[in-house]
Amino acid sequence: MNGHEKDGQRPHEALTRDADKHARYAADTYFQESLEHLRTLTGDVGRFASAHGLLLLKPDAIAARRIMSTMDWLAENGFRVVGARRVRLTPVTLRALWYFQWNTATPQLRRIADRCAGCTDSLLLLVVAPAGDQGPLADLPVPDLPVPVRLTELVGPSDAAAREPGRLRTEHGRYALLNLVHPAGDPADVVRDLGIYCTPDARAELVEQVLAGADRQALVRDLARDVYADSPAHDVSVPAAKTRLRREAERLLSGRTLTPAAHAALAPALTTGGD
Repeated sequence: MNGHEKDGQRPHEALTRDADKHARYAADTYFQESLEHLRTLTGDVGRFASAHGLLLLKPDAIAARRIMSTMDWLAENGFRVVGARRVRLTPVTLRALWYFQWNTATPQLRRIADRCAGCTDSLLLLVVAPAGDQGPLADLPVPDLPVPVRLTELVGPSDAAAREPGRLRTEHGRYALLNLVHPAGDPADVVRDLGIYCTPDARAELVEQVLAGADRQALVRDLARDVYADSPAHDVSVPAAKTRLRREAERLLSGRTLTPAAHAALAPALTTGGD
């Protein structure tokens, strides 16, 4: 037991106020394995998961060259990066990460997500707030509002219609799928997500970075340079996507590969502006 667990309270219950997660995470392998590992690595997993936010910059953020602008946004909102690592998403990773929501996704959304995941590496960031906090884990204050909860609120919802000015997804996100980032919603999700993104060795290396408390902006800059070198820039805005789709439609309509039915179905898109 650590300082976050109350008498009779199971570890996962101390890390979230979400009653649904109490039942789900009690039997979740990713959470349980990561929890035990983080206990060994940190000595106080509750303090660690409450004092650090976890933010994934997804492949669309890499393609759109949004790493350093995200770093600027984090600094402006009082966060400091203390850990960073390249990670590779796969279809299995996606299904693990959104295991409890994936059944509601359409087949088309799943296919698009799978294609995007494999385009390039993603970048995983661990942050503290206020930005000035540094030093041993035991010296970090236990926030009234856990850092991952605060970070998630400031990132904003995935639903574009519900976003407010100043939120990260308002400033940089596009729409439901290509919203550039994914935050761990609360301390329990920090634990579970680290169990999904990282092998035990990678998790140990990342936690070692974090516990040192040093600012990792220079590391992020180096990682950004390397991952950009491995992945071409790509305009993920809606107008650019429409332009590419229109060109592809024109190419298909000018050729002889479409069936008459497909030709008849596609042609009206060009005469109505491609919307």
